Amino acid sequence: MVNATVLGMNTPLLILIAGPYRSGTGGDPAAIARNLERLEAAAAPIYALGHVPMIGEWVALPILRGIDTGATAGDGDVMYETARRLLQHCDAVLRLPGESSGADTDVAIARERGIPVYTELAEIPSAVR
Repeated sequence: MVNATVLGMNTPLLILIAGPYRSGTGGDPAAIARNLERLEAAAAPIYALGHVPMIGEWVALPILRGIDTGATAGDGDVMYETARRLLQHCDAVLRLPGESSGADTDVAIARERGIPVYTELAEIPSAVR
């Protein structure tokens, strides 16, 4: 749960940026790259507000490159499990528009944890002193 110091904006929030990554791409690497660029476009504005942006793929992709693909049930399992674990450390979620079951799961986990879910950058409070 987010503590009072964090809510008072004395401490930067770790904000997970959630939105489509593979959804709607048909597995096309160029479309997946465009989705990642869209997620990453939200990182600088979050940073400018005094927070730390985080994207699950930044964590999950190196894991996928480093594991034996035969040892897992599939890429999706690693992506979802990484996001679930990462969300235990996040203070908020920014849910970008677009169909994404993974991002919807991120939002559900955030709500279960009682952490804020923002749907627009303008909703995120500034931590800049």
